[in-house]
Amino acid sequence: MDSGYITALAALGGAALGGLTSFATSWTTLRTQMKAQRSASSKSKRQKLYKAFIDGAAKTYGDALIHDKLETTGLIDLHALVSRMRIVSSRPVIESAVQVVKLITETYSQANKRPDEIESMISNGSVDILRSVSEACREEFEQSLQI
Repeated sequence: MDSGYITALAALGGAALGGLTSFATSWTTLRTQMKAQRSASSKSKRQKLYKAFIDGAAKTYGDALIHDKLETTGLIDLHALVSRMRIVSSRPVIESAVQVVKLITETYSQANKRPDEIESMISNGSVDILRSVSEACREEFEQSLQI
């Protein structure tokens, strides 16, 4: 075999190997970047969902404390948010959100609270019905960082 052929084949083999290595590196990098972007997007969407739930639950609970007429619009919105959570959230987040909605619904059937009763609830911490949801959300986000 002519030495020119060997040199040409070696050069072609080296170029092919270099090209394949470059392609594999680029593909791996792009795939890692896309995975990180999907994860960040998912986290951002869940944060917005949880914020909407917490805001809506706080307003509806405030209404339930001072009114005995059931506010169906607020409760329907909360149920819709819980349904959206069922798609993207962990079981502890969903379960704590469902408990909050139940508590708000039950609060409407109780006697209206006077301002001094609400102040007492604030001072002893019993008005903070969203703590379990907040803690479950934080735990979920911390677990997603470890993965």
